[in-house]
Amino acid sequence: MTGDGESGFGPLVEAQWLAANADSVVIADVRWYLDGRSGRDAYSSGHITGARFVDLDSDLSAPPDTSGGRHPLPSPQDFAKAMSRLGIGDDCRVVAYDDSGGITAARLWWMLDCLGVAAAVLDGGLDSWRAAHPGSLQNDSPQWQPRKFTPRQWPQERFAGIAEVDSASRDDSFVVIDARAHERYRGEPNAVDPRFGHIPGAVSMPATANLRGSKLLPADELRRRYNEVGAADRRVIAYCGSGVSACHDLLALRHAGLADGRLFVGSWSAWGADPDRPVATA
Repeated sequence: MTGDGESGFGPLVEAQWLAANADSVVIADVRWYLDGRSGRDAYSSGHITGARFVDLDSDLSAPPDTSGGRHPLPSPQDFAKAMSRLGIGDDCRVVAYDDSGGITAARLWWMLDCLGVAAAVLDGGLDSWRAAHPGSLQNDSPQWQPRKFTPRQWPQERFAGIAEVDSASRDDSFVVIDARAHERYRGEPNAVDPRFGHIPGAVSMPATANLRGSKLLPADELRRRYNEVGAADRRVIAYCGSGVSACHDLLALRHAGLADGRLFVGSWSAWGADPDRPVATA
C-alpha cells in the first residue's frame, strides 16, 4: 500500500492489501466507457467480491448541460444520497477500481477525498486483481445497508470554474494541463468534443501516460514527468473532456508527492461548447 498522510491509507492500494483488508473497506466498481459500452453490464459479468457498482453518469455527476459539461458535479445533497444508498458512510474507507488503470475510478477518489472521506484507488485495477486472484470474480448481486453520508459543500479550493481557468491559462504562476489523448489536444476531428483543439496555453499531459501497463508509474517518474511542465513550482489546474480522466492526473500528482491541483469539472465539454472561448490547435 502507498501511504497518504497520517492515516497511512491511499491514494493507492495494492491487490494483496485489498484482499487482506476487504472486510474493513467499501469496494467500489467505477467502470465506465467513452465508447458507450455499459459499465454496469461489465460489473454484472464479473466483479470483485462485495463490490458495489458506482454509476459515473448518475452517482458521480449531475445531468449534462452546456455550461457544466457532460459530467457536472452533483449537488452535495444528491451526492450524499447516492453514497448513502451505496453503503458509503462518513467514516468509511473506500477503495475504487476500474479496468482502465484507475482513469475513471479516480473520479470517485477525488470527490471523496475533497470531502475528507478516506479513499484510495486499486493500483492496476482489475488486471492486478486477476493476476493476484485468478478466477475470483463474482457475478452475484451483493447486499449492503445504507449508511449516513453527511451532505457537504464542494470545497472551492479544490475546483476551478471556467473564468478562473481562462485567467490561469494566461498567468505564469499557473499551469493548465489537458488529460485527454494527444490527438484530441492537437485538434484532430473526433466524435466526442464539441470543438476540436485545446485551451490556449494548456499543456498536454494525457492520463494514459501516467501508466505503465495498468499501474501508475513510480512516484519518482511521475515527479519528473510533472516537473517538466512546471507542476512542482506552479499551481495546477487539470481538465479533460468532461472532468473524469483529469482526476487521474490529480491522483498522479498526489502519488508523486506534489501539491494538489484543482479540477476544472466542466473541462473541454464546457469550454468547447462556448463559442466565445478561444481554441488552440497543434
